[in-house]
Amino acid sequence: MTIENTLPKLQPWMLQESERLSCAQELAVLVRRETVRLAGIAKSGHFTSVFSCAEIFAALYSGILRISADPTWKDRDRFLLSKGHAAPGLYPLLSAMGYFPAEWLDTYAHLGSHLGDHPDMRKVPGIDFSSGSLGHNLSVGLGMAMGLRLQASDARVVVLLGDQELNEGQQWEAVQGASHFRTSNLVAVVDRNGMGLDGDTEEVMAVEPIDERFQAFGWRTIRIDGHDLDALFSAFDRLDREPTGQPTCIIADTIKGKGVQFMERDKSWHVGYLAPADEVQVLNEIGF
Repeated sequence: MTIENTLPKLQPWMLQESERLSCAQELAVLVRRETVRLAGIAKSGHFTSVFSCAEIFAALYSGILRISADPTWKDRDRFLLSKGHAAPGLYPLLSAMGYFPAEWLDTYAHLGSHLGDHPDMRKVPGIDFSSGSLGHNLSVGLGMAMGLRLQASDARVVVLLGDQELNEGQQWEAVQGASHFRTSNLVAVVDRNGMGLDGDTEEVMAVEPIDERFQAFGWRTIRIDGHDLDALFSAFDRLDREPTGQPTCIIADTIKGKGVQFMERDKSWHVGYLAPADEVQVLNEIGF
């Protein structure tokens, strides 16, 4: 695969509020484009799982997350990618932040590479916790949020969940604990694309009504279109304008495979590999 790797130099902490939207629009294209490229390197990729959260990634790294050029800065917001198979969409953003050389991307999922199919916090700067086995990171995020509070830090912990992860009992233990301990610095973002590896979530194991379930455990919930960047920015802005003392769940309604028509809502593209002609079509469609 021969796509020139032209990553921007990303400095979200320097963006003015008026610049966030245009930056995020460019990053959403970058996330999709680089996912196609990395899948070509690995000869396999989780296209649709990344495409559904491309705008979420883009918004987070266009000023929502309080981060710096130093991935170990103690006052940074923490971001946990619980749906770790979407890592190919996150790695290019971390590289654009300067956390590791762009050349690492060219080794994606190869033997000895820092960048695996799921992220490893021991190998990848900017990864705050590893993922692989689904359903664990909300519990870890709760522990981080409580630890930050003990340190009198105003940093926030954001955990991106896949919707089918909500089948895990451990998730609901974390949800219950977060409201009990009033961890208002914890934000769960559910990528509600409606599908998992086995098909529609509501047929495999229903998770709706997600907002009412979180509310029943004492969380504040905000439901938005997860591909609407303005809505994503507004949801996070509300957390500062309207503090409630509660943890917050943002349910981002998305489309699995968003941006590529033949992949949208097609479970067969949960994992796949593009033939050369299909690759050209996909890149044209996402705006490469």
